[in-house]
Amino acid sequence: MADKSTTRTLTTRVSGLWGTRHQIHEDGELLGTMQVRRNPWGMVVSGEYVPVKGETLVFRRDPGILRSQFSLWTDGREWLGAALRWSMVARTINISTGSKPLRLIPLPGFRRGWRLLAPKSGEMARFQARPFGRGCEITIHRRMDFEQVLFAYFLGSQLLMESLWPGSAEASTGGAVATAS
Repeated sequence: MADKSTTRTLTTRVSGLWGTRHQIHEDGELLGTMQVRRNPWGMVVSGEYVPVKGETLVFRRDPGILRSQFSLWTDGREWLGAALRWSMVARTINISTGSKPLRLIPLPGFRRGWRLLAPKSGEMARFQARPFGRGCEITIHRRMDFEQVLFAYFLGSQLLMESLWPGSAEASTGGAVATAS
């Protein structure tokens, strides 16, 4: 029996080594392609999502030295979100969308992947990397904007190996535990 809380399941196919291309599919149908760009030293500097239908989205690295410091824009220059990882050691990525703050944290257990959590309602989406291969399965548990899911996937896809070590206590409680600063 299907899980009633799941609203959508997306899959990705990744190709390329230096500048990766991520094709995003739903039920075998291509939704769009995300291209990740790196500078000559290997650091991700930008990305672009071109859907089959709809508006192109642009991921830009914000100035600063912190990791996962990106912003999400439409090609019409409308700001949709920003992400920041406050610490070089902590693996939590804070995402601001204007309406509510979200957090991207590693999956519990020894698995490659991330969970997108809302402060009060808990897990909104799960990004589970395939055990073999480079693709990912995205399970969306709540109704949310596709742009937010795509932004979280863009951030999490850069840090898949960092998510291998089990998540913290907040990961197992769905975000209900306050984190110590």
